[in-house]
Amino acid sequence: MLKIALPNKGSLSEGAIQLVSDAGYQCKRGGRELTLPDPKNDVEFIFLRPCDIPVYIGGGIIEIGISGRDLALDSQAPFAEILALGFGKSTFRYAVPKDSDLTPERFGGLRVATSYPNLVKADMAARGVTATTVRLDGAVEVSVRLGVADAIADVVQTGRTLVEAGLKVVGDPVLESEAVVLAADADIVGKNAEVAAFIRRLRGIVVARDFVMVEYDVPDQYLAEACAITPGIESPTVSPLSEPDWKAVKSMARKKDVNRIMDALAELGAKGIIITDIRTCRI
Repeated sequence: MLKIALPNKGSLSEGAIQLVSDAGYQCKRGGRELTLPDPKNDVEFIFLRPCDIPVYIGGGIIEIGISGRDLALDSQAPFAEILALGFGKSTFRYAVPKDSDLTPERFGGLRVATSYPNLVKADMAARGVTATTVRLDGAVEVSVRLGVADAIADVVQTGRTLVEAGLKVVGDPVLESEAVVLAADADIVGKNAEVAAFIRRLRGIVVARDFVMVEYDVPDQYLAEACAITPGIESPTVSPLSEPDWKAVKSMARKKDVNRIMDALAELGAKGIIITDIRTCRI
C-alpha cells in the first residue's frame, strides 16, 4: 500500500486535502487521525507536521508527500520535487525596521530571527555575510521590537503582518515557495505505478484550475480569426451547425484571459459565448 504524507494542519493541510480529494482519494479526516487508509485506491495517508514531511521522505520512510518548498529546503533532507501544486504561494524575504537603511548585504555581525535557520545560513553564506541566526518557532515579526533580533527572515504572502509590526521588506526574494509533491527519488514516477497514477490525477486538477472551456458559434467568414483568439492547447474543436455558414467552436483557454477573449469574440460577431470551469483534464 502506497504511503502518502499530508500536512496535518494549517493552510497547506487545507489545500492538500482539497486537492487530493478532488483527485478521487479518500483523505478527509473525521477527527485528528494520524493515518487514514484508502483501500479503494490502495493508499494510506499519513498526517504529519509540514516541516517533518521532507525528513520522513528523505529518510525513505514514506514514498511521497506534500509540503512547502521552503520547508523542504530548510530541512536539508534529500528530496526531489515532483510537481508544483499552485497553492500556498509565498516568498521568503528579509525585513528590517521601517526607518532602517539595512540591506541583507549589511547584516554582518547582526542577529536575524527566523523559523528557517538553514535557509538563512545558506543565503548569508552565499552573500559572504556572517550573521547570527536566532531560531524562533513563531511570531518572528515581534522579535525586533522585543530586542531579540536586528532583522527577520520569514515567508511573506501579503506583507500585512510585517507592516503592522513596523517592518519593511528589503532585498530581493530569497526563495519563491508553494506547495509541492516531494519524493526521495526523482525517478519514482517511472518506477511506481501507484505514484504515477497519483501524480497524473493531481496534475490534471492543477492544470484544470488554470483553464476554462470556451464555447461559441461563429460565422464561417470569421472562423480563422476566432480560432486565432482561442487556439486551445493543440487546436480548437470545430463542428458544423444546422445554421448554414456557421460553426460551433470549443477550446481551452487560460482562466486569466477569459474576459479579454469574450470581448474579442463578441466584437468579431461570435454568438452564444459560454465559459465553463474544468474540474480535471489530461493534456
